[in-house]
Amino acid sequence: MSNLRHVNAIAGRLSLREPQRRSLEILDRVIEIVPPTKTPDLAAALDIIKSEFPSVTNFERDFPSLCFALATGVGKTRLMGAFITYLKLAHGINNFFVLAPNLTIYNKLITDFTANTPKYVFKGISEFAISPPVLTTGETYERQIASGGQLFPTTINIFNIAKIASEVRGGRSPRIRSFREEIGESYFDYLASLPDLVLLMDESHRYRATAGMRAINELRPVLGLELTATPFVESARGPVPFSNIIFDYPLARAMEDGFVKEPAVVTRKNFNPAGKSTAAIQQMKLEDGVRLHESVKVDLETYARENGERIVKPFVLIIARDTAHAAELMSLIHSDQFFHGRYADKVIQVDSSVKEEETVEKLLTVEQNDNPVEIVIHVNMLKEGWDVTNLYTIVPLRAANARTLIEQSIGRGLRLPYGKRTGVIAVDRLNIVAHDRFQEIVDEANNPNSPIRLKQLVLDEADLSRKTVTVVAAPTILSSLGLQSATPTESEASSATPPPAFADPDEMKVARLAYDAFRKLSREPDKVPNTSYLSRPEVQAQIVEEVRSQFQPAQMELEGIAKPAPDMAAVVAATAKLMVDRTIDIPRIIVMPKGEVKAGFKPFTLDLSGMRYPAPSEELWAKHLRTDQIDVIGLAQANLLEERPEDYVVSGLIDFSDIAYDEQADLLYDLAGQVVAHLRSYLSAEEAAQVIVLHQREIARAVHAQMQDHFWLDDSVEYHHEVRQGFTELKESAFTTNNSPPLDYRVSPADKSNMARYLFGGFAKCLSTVAKFHSDTERKLAVILERESLKWMRPAKGQFQMFYRSGNDHLEYQPDFVAEMGDCIVMLEPKMATQMTDKDVLAKRDVAVQWCGWASEHARTYGGKPWRYALIPHDAIAENVTVEFLLKQYGGQ
Repeated sequence: MSNLRHVNAIAGRLSLREPQRRSLEILDRVIEIVPPTKTPDLAAALDIIKSEFPSVTNFERDFPSLCFALATGVGKTRLMGAFITYLKLAHGINNFFVLAPNLTIYNKLITDFTANTPKYVFKGISEFAISPPVLTTGETYERQIASGGQLFPTTINIFNIAKIASEVRGGRSPRIRSFREEIGESYFDYLASLPDLVLLMDESHRYRATAGMRAINELRPVLGLELTATPFVESARGPVPFSNIIFDYPLARAMEDGFVKEPAVVTRKNFNPAGKSTAAIQQMKLEDGVRLHESVKVDLETYARENGERIVKPFVLIIARDTAHAAELMSLIHSDQFFHGRYADKVIQVDSSVKEEETVEKLLTVEQNDNPVEIVIHVNMLKEGWDVTNLYTIVPLRAANARTLIEQSIGRGLRLPYGKRTGVIAVDRLNIVAHDRFQEIVDEANNPNSPIRLKQLVLDEADLSRKTVTVVAAPTILSSLGLQSATPTESEASSATPPPAFADPDEMKVARLAYDAFRKLSREPDKVPNTSYLSRPEVQAQIVEEVRSQFQPAQMELEGIAKPAPDMAAVVAATAKLMVDRTIDIPRIIVMPKGEVKAGFKPFTLDLSGMRYPAPSEELWAKHLRTDQIDVIGLAQANLLEERPEDYVVSGLIDFSDIAYDEQADLLYDLAGQVVAHLRSYLSAEEAAQVIVLHQREIARAVHAQMQDHFWLDDSVEYHHEVRQGFTELKESAFTTNNSPPLDYRVSPADKSNMARYLFGGFAKCLSTVAKFHSDTERKLAVILERESLKWMRPAKGQFQMFYRSGNDHLEYQPDFVAEMGDCIVMLEPKMATQMTDKDVLAKRDVAVQWCGWASEHARTYGGKPWRYALIPHDAIAENVTVEFLLKQYGGQ
């Protein structure tokens, strides 16, 4: 039996990304068709799974084991938490064994499975908040046995593979296999005897060795769940893919969907390695990598200040040939010859010449701004388990083929510091400085088998015959007046479009003229504050006269057989009633200041500690490996055209719309002087000027971002709002969808993970012909509104013209639902429960509440309905709740 309700609940509570949710859905299906058992028929189980998931051809274990191959950065640890939650809540499984391939990942997993830690995998799962799982590790299991506490309702065992696979000196077995008098057997045998042990293998490509395979098989779990970003083993013939991959979400998909950074290979413009020594190329790559790093550092700080985010401190990863080479690089960076020794106390070395685990542990704090490390040198040591988000520049100096460089190097730097793409190229890009390997890496990325480009698109017969079309969700009043698009698609034609209100062509023409005249009257809110006033005799008389002056029969009538003129008063009255019935009165509200608005910036001292541009060299090119986009990063010498370098800074600042040169010239030159003085503190005057010319835009943005913290506005200026229109014409929305009939909105589709591709119809009270929903929660809310409201709508872009501040941008807020009830008009915004306190969500709420207050004030002038706003968590919406309940619980006004 499928447990999709658990899948939906867990996906919502843990905010799973689409590939994580899909993995959970697959697990739900597998458990449905092959229930876990201690004595499985492996051949029969394989045949059943293979019939639905053909990529699984062999379990590769002595028990059913399935591999979920998710690209680095997508969230494998969180998926493990989702798997455990699902198996516990849906199937009552209580015993889990999480296997780690090394000490670093082992310690990381323990932290992530421990409550009240930043990345706790069960955050949001209320059942585990009340009764959390007991964590048993390689260090704690003996104490728990001694205290009789090994048998808990839900136990998660986390062990390093070495604890169960390797044999100690003298031929003795590991301690976990030693007999324990308290339980009458070894802890290993106790685990193997459990009837519901599920094994989760992190980085499962590390468990293909003979000893590891044997130990895992001896645990005899009922099910194995493997997670890795590299689902293959190396052989003399090249990589051999796993035979038990049930879901594959490769790196190219993750890049395309925006879950990771975009990798770009960097070289100098017109670079030719011919005639250059290896040492010269190495020096050039190192220096250019640091120059690029300093540029990225400024871009990251500017973005953070502009958007109110935490400042991310980037670092450079240098891949050395061997430990001797790493020591040479360390010595070089410590010397005065490398940027005057500026990075001597900002570099660490990680390789086998130092204590590996101890040094790698230090790397776990490299994301923290109080950690001075900006350069990390390593020799093939930093693989799985080093999950940092602030690696932005990689300088590979080790000889390796291009595929290895791509797969092993960039994997460590793909994670995004803010969890999503920002739209700022420098913040979303991972740079690989490879002057001498540039073309080789580009060619490998263009290889059809490259992990950068490799994507799978499997089409069935239905996909091949299916077409997509553009569908217009038109207000129903337009179709009643014959104003909908002239050539509706099959989807539009098959939806419940209201029939025209007028059959006679002349009456239809009169109705259209009346509709246009009524729309013009909306601009006179004192005379017509809402659509109900359109039915007043004096208003209709005015419209009848206007229509009569414009109306002409459809064709010249022959004398003696003239067609009777339409009853214009009746048609105008019917059109007015249509507008009342099929419109929600949305006023157009404009905010205006009373008097002159004065604003500016207070003098202050810039924080330029993060601005350390090195002396310029040559121009760098960064080519995105997936999209082939080329970014030019200016590092070349430039000619000074202005008399003073300060002029370049000021020139860059006055391009911002909130800076007035005439009023703020003194402040601008003071700030520009601070920038110049800072650069001259470690560069020559000529080098400082070159930096300012080459990085003029970035420097101006960095200064402008800090100016925002010192902005002042004359608070004595009062603002007032004006209602420019009593009601506004409902706007159309356009969608791209499959050319198939709309679904019944009352029925939840089978695949709720792809809600956005469905079109819904069958509405009686919706003011548009069809609608789209982004989630099943929105569909449920539509069911409630169909039952309880007088009429409702999904507002199109531009319908309200409300704007909220996001960083330095002012973006339009488009509410999800507007509905007219018996006693009020409501604006409803369902939102993921985990996003209820996001800054943008709260900013939208604030502008909506203010707008509703103004609209209610306008409504009071003519005895209309007040407006109310509600921001509703998704898990509070069910088809059996009422709008009144939602407003009472979550109404903001």
